[in-house]
Order: sequence, then structure tokens, then C-alpha cells
Amino acid sequence: MDFVEEDFPRGGTEKPATESKIVVPRAEVDNLFQSKEAPRTKKRKGASKDEDAKVKKKKGDEEKGSFALNAEEKKIHILHAKDLKEGMLMLGCVKEVADFEVTVGLPCGLQGILNIKNICDSFTKTLTEQLDSDDTEDICSLSQLFTPGMLLRCVIAKMDVASNGFITVQLSINPKLVNAALTSKSLKAGMVLSGCVESVEDHGFIIDIGVSGTKAFAPRKRVSSPEELKVGQYVVSQVKQVKNDGRVAQLSISPLTPAQAGANTQQEWTLSNLLPGLLITATIKKATKHGLILDFLSSFSGQVDFLHMEQDQISHYSVGAEVQARLLYIEPSTRLIGLSLRSHLVGLEPSIEARSEAGDCIGEVAKGCSMTAVHHLSGAMLELPDKRVAFVHRNHLKEPSERENVNKLLTLEEHTCRIISFSPMEQIYFASLRKSMIEQTFFRYQDVQVGQIIEGTVTTLLPHGMMVQISSRIKGLVPRTHLSDILLKMPEKKYMPGMTVKCRVLSVDPENRKLYLTRKKSLIESTLPRFLSYSDARKGLVSHGYIVSIKDFGCIVRFYNDVKGLVPTEELSSEPSIKPAEVFYIGQVLKTKVLNCNENKARMLLSFKAALEGATEEPAPTPFECDVGSKLEAKVLRKTLNGLEVAILPEEVPAFLPTSHLSDHVSNCLLLWENLQEGDVVSNLTCVFNNQKKITLTKKPTVIRSLEEGQAAKDFSEIKIGMQLVGWIKNIMTYGVFVEFPSGLCGLAPTSALTDKFLKDTANAFQIGQTVMAKVTNLDEEKKRFLLTLRISDIIVSPTDAHTRLVTGLKERRAAAEMLSTRDSSGLVQMLAALTVGQRLKLSVDSVAEDGGATFKSDDLVGANIVASKFHVGGNISVGQQVAAVVLYADVFTSCVHVSRLPKLVAKKTALDVSTPYTAMVQHVVGNFAVVSLGNTAQFAMIQTRSHLNQVFTTLTEGVKGGMVLAAEVVEVSCEELQGLPLVSWKYTDRKQRTESQSDDKDVHRFGDILQGKVRTVKPTRVVVSLEDGSLANIHVSEILEAESLTVGSFPTSTVKVGSMITARVIGGREAVSHRFLPFSHPRFSYKIPELTIVPSKLQPKVPLSQNNAKDLLASHAVGDEITCFVSKFIPKSKMLEVTIGLSLTGTVELLATITDPKDYSHPDKLYKPGQVVRAKIVDKGSKPQLSLTGSHELEKDTVTLGIVTRIHPHTGVHVKLPFGGSGTASVTDLADAYKPKLLDTFKKEQLVRCYLLSQENGKWRLSLRPSRVVPETAKPAKDPEVMSLEDLSEGQVVRGYIKSVAEKGVFVTLSGTITGRAQFQMTTKYYIRDPKVLSEHLPLNTLLTTKIISVDREQKLVDLSLLSEDTGKPDVLPESLGLSLRLVGAEKLKHSAIMKKKRVVSETEEVPKKKKKKAKTEDSDSGVEVYFREEEDGEKKPAKPAAEETAASSAAPSRLQVAAGFCWDVGLTSLKPASAVKDEDSSDEEDQEDSSKPQKKTRHELEKEKKAAEKALVQRETELMDPNLRPQDAAAFERLLLASPNSSLLWLQYMAHHLQATQIEQARAVAERALKTISFREEQEKLNVWVALMNLENMYGTEESLKKVFDRALQFCEPMPVHQQLADIYTKSEKIKEADATYKSMVKRFRQDKAAWLSYGTFLLQRGESDAAAAVLQRALKSLPTKQSVDVIAKFAQLEFRFGDPERGRAMFDKVMTSYPKRTDLWSVFIDLMIKHGSQKDTRALFDRVIHLSVSVKKIKFFFKRYLEYEKKHGTPQSIQAVKEKAVAFVEAKGTEAAD
Repeated sequence: MDFVEEDFPRGGTEKPATESKIVVPRAEVDNLFQSKEAPRTKKRKGASKDEDAKVKKKKGDEEKGSFALNAEEKKIHILHAKDLKEGMLMLGCVKEVADFEVTVGLPCGLQGILNIKNICDSFTKTLTEQLDSDDTEDICSLSQLFTPGMLLRCVIAKMDVASNGFITVQLSINPKLVNAALTSKSLKAGMVLSGCVESVEDHGFIIDIGVSGTKAFAPRKRVSSPEELKVGQYVVSQVKQVKNDGRVAQLSISPLTPAQAGANTQQEWTLSNLLPGLLITATIKKATKHGLILDFLSSFSGQVDFLHMEQDQISHYSVGAEVQARLLYIEPSTRLIGLSLRSHLVGLEPSIEARSEAGDCIGEVAKGCSMTAVHHLSGAMLELPDKRVAFVHRNHLKEPSERENVNKLLTLEEHTCRIISFSPMEQIYFASLRKSMIEQTFFRYQDVQVGQIIEGTVTTLLPHGMMVQISSRIKGLVPRTHLSDILLKMPEKKYMPGMTVKCRVLSVDPENRKLYLTRKKSLIESTLPRFLSYSDARKGLVSHGYIVSIKDFGCIVRFYNDVKGLVPTEELSSEPSIKPAEVFYIGQVLKTKVLNCNENKARMLLSFKAALEGATEEPAPTPFECDVGSKLEAKVLRKTLNGLEVAILPEEVPAFLPTSHLSDHVSNCLLLWENLQEGDVVSNLTCVFNNQKKITLTKKPTVIRSLEEGQAAKDFSEIKIGMQLVGWIKNIMTYGVFVEFPSGLCGLAPTSALTDKFLKDTANAFQIGQTVMAKVTNLDEEKKRFLLTLRISDIIVSPTDAHTRLVTGLKERRAAAEMLSTRDSSGLVQMLAALTVGQRLKLSVDSVAEDGGATFKSDDLVGANIVASKFHVGGNISVGQQVAAVVLYADVFTSCVHVSRLPKLVAKKTALDVSTPYTAMVQHVVGNFAVVSLGNTAQFAMIQTRSHLNQVFTTLTEGVKGGMVLAAEVVEVSCEELQGLPLVSWKYTDRKQRTESQSDDKDVHRFGDILQGKVRTVKPTRVVVSLEDGSLANIHVSEILEAESLTVGSFPTSTVKVGSMITARVIGGREAVSHRFLPFSHPRFSYKIPELTIVPSKLQPKVPLSQNNAKDLLASHAVGDEITCFVSKFIPKSKMLEVTIGLSLTGTVELLATITDPKDYSHPDKLYKPGQVVRAKIVDKGSKPQLSLTGSHELEKDTVTLGIVTRIHPHTGVHVKLPFGGSGTASVTDLADAYKPKLLDTFKKEQLVRCYLLSQENGKWRLSLRPSRVVPETAKPAKDPEVMSLEDLSEGQVVRGYIKSVAEKGVFVTLSGTITGRAQFQMTTKYYIRDPKVLSEHLPLNTLLTTKIISVDREQKLVDLSLLSEDTGKPDVLPESLGLSLRLVGAEKLKHSAIMKKKRVVSETEEVPKKKKKKAKTEDSDSGVEVYFREEEDGEKKPAKPAAEETAASSAAPSRLQVAAGFCWDVGLTSLKPASAVKDEDSSDEEDQEDSSKPQKKTRHELEKEKKAAEKALVQRETELMDPNLRPQDAAAFERLLLASPNSSLLWLQYMAHHLQATQIEQARAVAERALKTISFREEQEKLNVWVALMNLENMYGTEESLKKVFDRALQFCEPMPVHQQLADIYTKSEKIKEADATYKSMVKRFRQDKAAWLSYGTFLLQRGESDAAAAVLQRALKSLPTKQSVDVIAKFAQLEFRFGDPERGRAMFDKVMTSYPKRTDLWSVFIDLMIKHGSQKDTRALFDRVIHLSVSVKKIKFFFKRYLEYEKKHGTPQSIQAVKEKAVAFVEAKGTEAAD
């Protein structure tokens, strides 16, 4: 019983261990983490012996090294966000304290959030109780518990990833999580632990330290705190004493000495329970400039990054020295331990400085910083101008899209950075070098000014307003009353997430990071003075304000920054008496005049009445007169995101110049905006809009020219149809574009009128602000709207317009360059600006890139980046080589010079002729301009990429691109405005013209040419060759060796070596853009990238090359032929092998056609290597041929093949995908030679199986997976032989099979894939079965049974079986526990029937005297009336007859009385005739007369019996006719029943089914129509039933149109919601999933307020396994339904997840609901039911424990305790039952008399 004592101690101290018992120290347990055997390194192939010796030496060194429980890091770097994991322990510092959360600074500049719920259990409980009691006065706020600078031990509870990609770290200081690894036995005196105050007692405090089974107490005498500790307060304490084996611990909360605070080995710390914040003494093991490796506590190793080293001591750290360090973080999974040597952390102070002593400079931009050190895996250190130090994280050294280049940063002498944060753990500023962050206008909330107009992006819509993102760090709230000038009922229709909006700032609170904005148009566009403070509100001023409160004594009006005043009742209006609430509303914007303002008391008296009268002290300024078209000059005041705020000179009148109005060329607009600075004067401006409030200017030359020529309309009345106007794109919509013109006129150009070509999407056709020419096509005088056309064919353009725009655009670029040069001190910009297109330079090669490009350097252009793309390198070059190049373009803005070394461009220039056509090739594209070369003249020209202002590119491939060939004509040989370049006009050429023009070039390779080249790279399927002229060419793998020398498994490309010189011949080519192979059409055809061959037989010049491309090769073969292929690649997604057959043809090999051994199924990509030669058989000759590598190309009967399981169906068996597109099914009897229960469960989806092809029917194969079929040589004899036909079965044979179904006619058993036997109920079980459901419940589908064959009918193909135990030798199929009665057989059955007959006779003859009975015995004749007592007496005298004899006797005996089906109600009882008399009606009259003339006398008793029998037959017939369960057999019967019950939908449906059984579809439709007309309109449900039946009928036998018509009619006469639901159910049951889904979508759209619609849709999706779609439906439902229904809807969806979806997801949903609504006991009960059914016992018990601690009534808790006890009695153990009882007792004791009652 020792183990009992250990597990369940009875109290007192634990018995001491005996001497024989070995006590193992806890510290030794963690030695299991170290591997006793050194890890074996895998020797690299081809490694030398020296390397092997190095490895061995390294192993030896490691073995000699010190033992450590955790391995040291190879490279020391700071802690990154990606290194954080849930459960990681960290030391943090409180940065900010808010109402509900605390911001905690973590090591290395990281940051986390401590939620109010993650402090400790006692604080959460106290908080919940106070909130439930509505007593919020005693609630302890977070600011009372935490102060900035406080050090905390915390654990990462959760890592949330926001939609913008940022990671939010959720922290917890709950002692149960922080000290989770500690146990009561591991507690030692001297340990320093963190905890939270659980309760305040008289003599001290109970501290929650999170150790299970341990109570920690801190006496008041050991607590040195200036203030009284509060519940939930975080404390750091030292364990002074441990009692009762860890059950009780005494703590001390007082300042510690260094000796007390340090952790030591006696405390037996382990890796699992090591805590951050511990002070330790460590030894330096390794010292680098990036950090230190320390050993501590004899067996641990940790790292110190450079941020946590004392900067003045870095050079003094040496190996072997002892240092004081503090643990920063522990990551148990990777065993990573971080330490700090910084003095502010190693010290014993409980807190540090949360803010810098130098002041808050976050957000400042520092210029002239120097980089002092770079740590490649961490970041860089900067020295600021004021000698402070800042750290730049590696992610902030560059833009996110840029490649990291640390060396480039080191070469720069000065840097500009922005201070982004201060890390209290390191006491250092963090900075950023990102240009995008430095240039941010709004970085901090302090940067936002009240009253300022700013733009932002809508993120979310909330019930109380709208969130707007201003920048990555700033977001603001637009209150609901400020979304518009009027209150919006449905703001989601106006605002959508992602929309850009313009707002005005109402107030800013930088400390609390709160920003309030307004979207009221009247406030945004207001030009009146703004009251930002009470000092601004001078008497007599008028300003716009908004009403915030309406009282009886007046209205309170608010302005900016909480400046508000009162408008008394007498100043509201000029009306004598009004009620403010009836006239004004909250949020209304009105003009108010200041009557009086007291700045000291912050009070202001206002007036609406005086503001309306317009009496102001200050006279209004005279408006500036500026007509549209006026020439102006302005000075730049400020740059905004959308343009420039300027002042018109000399009056200094404010105006606005949009960025898009700086030029006609979109690419020039941004260039000019970037180079214009504040203070610059801009000339040649023209006013295009002036409404006295806003003046808009333009610098677009085309718009200015149209205004000067008078081609612009000043108002709508001047616009005429056919007028041609110049404007700019204002907005782009899906249905067209809006074009704006001077004077604010705006017209619409529909999509059809944008271009002469088909335009699919308008978004990419134009750009906002683009200059266009438009023609008016339609006018709407009433609404003052007009339509436009932008089609080039409709616009009349002067030929010189394009030349003028080109010259103007290039002048603008030069002007921008001049502005840049004035600010450049190095002179590089002037040098670059002096370069001209076509100028020759002497350069030296600086580097050659991998992609073929190169960079150069020049002594004359120091600092410039001179580059040549791979198309312009012009041959092989080497570093340092001196070369000549020609300038293509010099970009002064990026200091980049693009050059070319192509021989035809560097050649001597030849003269040009005016009006002569030339072939122009695009060499370089920059913005809206391109540089082209003109033929072989070595001359260059500049052109625009758009030949017309309105030109539209409908696809991405359109437009001017590098390498494109154009048709050009010289207009002017040398144009001064183009710096001497020729002025040309150009147009596009088609491909045919392009290729023929290229044929005249000298350097083009033609078909059949023999070339020399050098192998540049060798790839598996091709070889890249560099030709003598510097161009590149390809050699396909099939063009390397002779076809006869190719061997399977070889790699032809391996015979070619890099750098070798080869002779090759041109056989084809590829386009430079698409790399599509071009088959040659004639010998003069030319190519961009030649395709070569080095096959020896094809290199002879005299040998003609035949046109033998791969497609022709494939056409010469038939399906099943074998061809040679080359492996290209394996595609994992589709599991296919791609092979190349020739230059232009690739084929695919499916997975099953590549493997023959099942072992290769898991790694098919390793079977074949790229470039390998294989022989494949053709399976299908399509556009992409399908091949086979297994030696076969089709499936054949009686063969074995491999297959992949695709589906496992309980009815049909295992569905298998076969090679070559085939599929098949294996029945449950064809899966194994020895049947076993649940045989289908042994298979799973995607499993590879061997299949035997039995037969094929309708394209589907019948398969067998029996080992005796697929591997007959190794298979054992079959226990259950295969049944192929009825010939294999014989009577009396015992076989096994699987249950197929249980129907009314018996039990059906599957004997093989094609044979099913039936066992009648009497042959199934010995028990009497009234309901077949009993059998179906105990004999589920695919139950394995043993049967005996009773008979085989080979003609009818029927097999009768027996499942009786006497036939099979197996137990009965039904258990005795059901209590069913036995079935009677043989003599017992006869005896039982005789007894039943005797009972019936006794009941009928109780009133007959005994004498008459005897007299009746003597009568020889039978009257024809059935008399039961005579049969019984006969039965007693005579032995039982066989069934056949009984039948004969009954036929020979006198006929009994029968009631005909066509019985008439007006016929008397005496007219009833026996059945035999009815049959003999055709007998002669004589016989009738004889019968009537000789009537047989009947006794009185016989007459009474006859009368009773007739009455009984009549009653029985009436009962049958009135029985609703009796199914009529003909139309007349139905008609009769419908006369009695015309409103019964059941009868009508049975009538329809009667017709459908006879395939009378039209009659069934007619019955349905009759039913709809007959059934009363009040019987809505009955009518709905008929409509549903009619829809079912149309779904099965009609068309989609007929079903739609019936559905539409049903919607008119019935409630729409049930009709939709029924139609969706009909589609679902008939497997029309697409139609069902569409119906459900229509239903939830139409009935979005109906909860049932959403639940039905969710059920449908979850039953289909679409959990993600169901989750989306739930979110839509929550948005559509009223808020009060949200809880029930979520709970219903959670139940559906349990039933059809993922129980874990359902559990999570319930958890979330119950956390928010803990008092919904009805939902708790449902949750418990679902967890009992679907969850584990552990989770269910945890849920019960959670429920019994709810704060609800005692009665409800009692109910849950009863359920808990019932659950444990059913599933638990005696111990668990007792535990529940103890919890109940504890609950009763806690609740006292209330619970007892």
C-alpha cells in the first residue's frame, strides 16, 4: 500500500526514504536532454581526407568542452520578432499604462501588450464580481498596480497577426503561466519568485505564486512597501522557508542584497523552471564584437548580444572572467537563454527609467549621423549629432522592397534617420533609415494639427463611428454624428473599407493617442476663422460650430479642441418663441457669432441670430478677381500629397496646383512635383476654376493652348454637340470615365466610346489627371449633363500636335534637371545633364552580372551608375577591359547612365534623309518617352510612347517596349529643341513587316547558318551558347547527340562542358519576350534567339535540313508506339512528370504511368532526373501528348495495375483512380481473401493499391484487390473464396458476406460484386419481428455475417439465404437482451392457432344456448355463412392437414360470404351473395328457378348468424373505406376518398404517386393543379405540401424552366421563405449542389433578417464539408441580423460544427460565447451535451468544473452538479464520483444556508 500513501497522503509529513532507496537529484533529470552519443555527420560526397580529419578533430574538441544542458548559438544576434514563440518567458519593463492594458517593453526593442484579464485569477475574479454588482468605486485601476519603469516577469500568451501583417504580442504575468514549470517539491529557500497578491489578511498577504498544491504567505513584518498591497498587485518575493514538503511557503517582499538576490546551484534550477529576472554569476566562455557566450549555474549556457553589453567595457571582456548577469528570456523549445550585463538591469532596483533622460525626441529626424558599427544579423549603431547613440534594426536599414546592401551604407559618410522608439530595457533609441519613414508627414500624434485637413483610408465601420488610418502609426475616429452633415442611417452604403476620405481634425490627444476627425462638408470647406482655443474666439467673430447638446435654455455648440459655448434661447432665432428640440438637432453645423468670451473661466456666449444677420466687426475681404484662362505666376507655399499649395503673386492669394496639372505627360508630373520646393516661383500658370472659395491652376500646355484659342466652354450653355474640348480624366468607373474641363464642367465618356478596340477593363485604360481630347456626343439640358467620346477616330488632331507635345515634355524634364542641379553641390547632375543621346564614351568594365548585364566606370563621371542591360553588352567582356559605348539615356534623377555596346549602334553615323522611311528599334524606355535607333545609321531619336493623347492599351503586351520595331519617317534631320536629335514621326508595324525589315540587317542569323560559339551555361534540358557577336543562342537536349547513340538513363547535356568552343547550325528560333519556338517557314526567316544543333550529321553545309519538328514526329507515330523523350521536371502540385519530345513539344506522364513499384509512390520526383533520356509509349496524341513509362499504354482485362484510392463509399466500396484516365470500383467482397469486420476502414484516401481488372462496363472497371488476384505467387489460400457467378454457389453451402440493406422483403447480403442474396425474416432470426427497423438497427451496413444457401434460382438469378443459427452454426443475429418473443414453428404453430380460434369462438357464442349448439351439430348442410365453432369441432376430431390439402378443401367447400369492392350503400343485407354465386351468375334460368323454387330452410340460429356475419362484413368494409392508412388501388377509390377529405394534402399526394407509378406524368400534374384549386385557402400548410410535391415532380421529370415556373407560382401563393427552403432541400437531395447553393444565396439575400435562412445555409455548407464558407456565412449573418440574436446564431452554428464540421472549431465558438455570456445556463447545458457526445472525457470534465463555479443561482448550480454526477457514474471511476461529491459538499459549505435550502 506504499503507492496509495504516496498518491493520496493522509496528512502529516512524508515518510523518510529508506537507506535502500536512491535519491536522484532533480538537476540530474535534465541530463536526459544531452545526447550521450555525439551526432554523426554525414560525409559529403567527394570530401577529402583532410576534411574528414577536421570533422573528427572538431568532434574531439566538443567532447573535451564543458557540459551544457543547452547548446550555444553559433552566431550571436539580437532577439527578433520571428524568434518569439508562445510560452516564451521574458523580462519586460512597463512603458505605458492605459485603462485596460499595459504596454510592456521587451528586450531588443520588442513590445508586448498586457491585458487586464492576464494579470492573475484573483484579480480577474474580483473584477468580475465588482462589475456584476455594479459597484465600480472600489475597482483597482491598472495605474494603481503598475507604474512606468517597473520590471515584470511575463510569458507570451498569444501571437496575433493583424490584417496589415504586424505581429501583436499578448503577454501574461499570471503566476500559473510564469511559474508553470515549478512544483511544490522544487521550491527551495532563497529562490526569488514573482507572484500576485491573492488576498489581504490581518497578519499578512496570501501570494499567488502559481505553484499547484502550495500556499504562499508573506507576513506583514516581511513586507516593506510604502503603500498597502492590493489584490492583483505584482510582487517579487524571496522564499524564506518551505514547510510540509512544499505545501506552505513563507515569503519576504523586501529589498534584497546581492548575495540574497543571486541564484545558486543549491536552489537546483533546471532548464524547465529557469525564470527570467534571476541574477546570476557567470563565466565568459566566448567573446566577439557581436556578443558573449556565458556559462552559469554549472550546466547552463547563454548569450549576451551587443545591446546588453556595457559599451565602455566591450574591450575588457575576456574569456574566463566572471561577470554579474541577469536573465532576460528563456525559450524552452530551442533552449535559447538571453542574458544582460547592463548596469541598470544587473542592479537591484525593482524598476528602471521608462523614458530617456535626454527627453522625448521620438519622431525627430536627425541629419548628419555617422554609422559606428554594423552587426550583419542584427543591425547597425548610429551616433547622432548630439553624440547620443541610436540603434537601427536590420529591417530598417532599407526599404522592404529593396535588397540589403550593408557595404553601401558603410561607404556613406552621413546618414539621415528618424527616431522611432525608445527601448527601456536597453536604454537606447531605435531609429530607421527608411526613406519612406523619414519622409512621412504624420509620424506621431503630435504632428497632427487641430483644424488641419488630412486624407486617410477607411479601415472599419463601428456602431459609434468610423476608423480612418492616417499613416502606419496614426489612426483617427470619425464619430457617427460627423460622418456627414446629416445623420446617416446606413453609413456602410456610403463608406467602404479601403476608401480614401478627406477629413478635418477636430481634436488631438497625443498622450492618450486619440484623434477625432470630421467628415462634415460644411466644416471641411469652411473659410471662416477656426476657434482652436478660447483666445481665438474674439468678440464679434463668426465661425462654424456644431451642436452637441440641446436644452430647454438653449443649445451648446462645440468648435475645436473642446472649445464650446452656449447659445441662449433668445439668440437661437429671430422667431419670438421656439422649442430648441423641435428646430435643431445634435450634430447640426451652424454659423455662430461670439457675443462674449471669458478665456479664464472657459465660457463663451454665442448667437445664431446675429450670425444670420451678418453683423461682424471685421469687414469681409474683397474677393480676388481671377477669370478662367488668366495667365498667372505663383509661389510654392507647401507641398501636399495631391499637389502644391501656392500663393498667386503679387497679391499672395492662396490657390492650389494639383500634381496632375504640372504636365501633359503623367511621368513628368511626379518628377516636377518632387523637384519643386517651398519658395520656388512657378510661371506660365493658368486659372481653370474659381468659385471665390477655391482657385485651381494648371500648367498643362495642351489645356492652356485650348484656352488661349477659345476652344473651351465657360458654362453649360456654351456646350454644343460636336464640339471638341481638351480636358483631363477626373474619375474612372467601371461604366466609363468622367472628364473634367475648365470652369468645372464635367462629362461622361461611356466605356463603348473610349476606344475603337474592345475594352474589357477601364481601370488600366487611363490614369487620373491624364490629358485627353473629347468630343461632345449628347446633351441633357434638364440635368445639365453631357456625354463624350474619346475614340481617336472621332477626334480631329493637327499633325504637329504630337511633335509639340514631345518637345514640351522633354523641355519639362530638362527644367526639372536644372532645379535639381541648383541644389547639387557635387556637380554630378551638371555632368549628367550635359550628356546627350548617342554620345560616345570610353569606359572600363566594373562588373558583369549573372543575368548578362554589366556595369562600367568612367573617370569623367565619378559617382554615376553606368549600366548596360544584357541586350546591350555586345559580346563577351571581362572586368577591367576598356570599351567604347554610346549613351542611350542619362537619368539625372537617379544618377544612372544607360549605355550600349552593340556594334551597329557604336558604328560610324550615316546621314539621314528627310521623308525617308526607316526601321526604328526601341532601345530604351523612360516614363512616357523612348529612345529609338534608326536602321543601320547609328542615329538615335526620341519619341513619345503614346502617339495620341487618347491612345488606349487594352492589354499589357501593347505599347512601346524595349526591342520593339517601329516604322519611322524623318521630319527634321536636326532639331535644336531636341538637342540636335532628329524629329521623327512613327507608327506600329505588324509582325510580317517587322520580320521582313529585319531580314536586311547584317547581324541576323538565318536558318541553316553555321556559327561558332562558346558554351556559357549547361542546364539539364538545354545549353546556352554565347555567339561571336555577343548574342545568345540555345541548344535543345534533343539536338546534342545522334538519335542512335542515345541510351536510356543517359544525360546528353553532360557531354557538353562550360567554356568549350563549339560549331553549331541554326535550325529555328524563339521570340525574346515569350520564348515560344517559331518553326521555320522559309530560309530567309530571322529570329531573336536562335535555336542550334550540334548533331554531327546535321553540321554538314551540303546536307539540307528537313522540316522535322517534334509535332511532325509525333504525327508519324500511332498510339502505343514508343518514342524517345527527355525528362524536363516533376510537377508536385499535379503529380505529373513533364518530358520534352523535341524543340516545340512537351508531353506529360501521370504519376501512375511513371511507377511500377509501390515503394516509389512516396518519392516519385527521385525516380527521374531532369535531362535524362527515357523511352515512353504514346497514350494520347493531343496538344500536349500523354505518355507512359511503364511499358503499357492502355488497360487490359485480367491484368494487374496500380491505382490510387479516391473515395471510400459504404454502399459501393472502394473507388480507385487507374492509369491512363481510367477508374474503377472494388466491392467490399473483393478487398481481401479473408473477410473481417470494418474492412473498408483499412483503406484511406490517396492510398496506393494494386488492382486486378475483372471486367469493364460503361467505361468503369470492376476491380479486385484480393492478394490471390494481385500477387498469386505469394498469397495464402483464400479463406473466403471469390464468387464470380451463380455456378460457384450450391444449396447447403455456407458462405460469408456483408449486409447490403434491410428492407421490407428481407435482409440482403452481398456475396460478391455482382451477386446479392436475400434472407427472409423467418430465415434471419429465431425471434418474431414485427418491425424491420429492429433488424436494421442491429445489422448496420457492411456487417460481416455467415449465411447458408437455401436455394439458387439461376433463371431468375435469385439466391435465398438463411441466417438462422441452426444453419450457420453462429449465434443469432439479434441478442436476447431485446426481449423479443420466439417465432413458432411446426406443431407449436398449429397448437397456437387452434387456441386462438377457440378464443374467438367462445367470444362469439357466449349467448347461444347449449341445446342449439348440439342441434347445429346434426345439420349436414352449410348455409354459406362462416361459422367458426363448427371448424373448431372439426379441427378437434380430424388431424391437421397439409397446407395443400387445406387449400383444396377450402376450394371444394361451400363458399363463404364476400363483400365486393363495388358495394352500393342502398342495397339491403339480404341481397348480399356468396362469391361463388357471383361467379355463377351466367348459369341458366332453370337453375335459378330450381334454386328459388327449393329454398333451404334455416334455423333461427343460422339466420341470426348469417345476419351477424353480413353486418360484420359490412362494418369491416366501411372501416377499410374510412381507414386513412389504407392505400387505395384505383382512381375511383381516390376520388371517393377526396370527396370526404378534399383538404387532405396526403390524399392528393398519394393520388399523384399512384399516377407516377404508372408513369402518367401529365395526369400527376393535373391532380396537383386540381389540388391547388380545391384545397381551401385557409389550409396554408396543406397547399404548401402540394406545391413541394409539384416542385419535386418537375425536378425529377420536368425541365429547369418548368421547375422555375412552378417555383415562381408557389412564391405568389405561399410564404416565400418556406418555398425557398423546400426548393433548396429538393436540389440537395437530388445532388444538384450548384443549384442548391444558388438558392441558398438568394434566400439569405432576400431574408437576411430571418435567422432560419442563415442556419439552413450554414447546415448545407457544413454537410458538404465547406467549413470556411460556413464561417463566412456566419460573419454575414451577424452583420445582417439584430444584435440580440447574435448569441443564439453563434451557438447554433457551433452546434452545426459539432454535428457536421470540426468539433474543435465548434468548441472554440462556444468558449467565446460563454466567456461573454457566462450566465446563459441554457447554452451551458447545450455545450455540455455536445461535449459529452463529441469531446474527450478530459475536456468534458474541465467544462463541468468550469460550469459549477459560475456565479448563478444555487438552483441552477444544483442542476449542473446532478449532471456532473450522472456523467461520472456513467463514464468515470469511484474516485472521480467521490471527487464530484466532495466538490458539491464544498460548494454547499461555501454557500451556507442558501445552498442547503
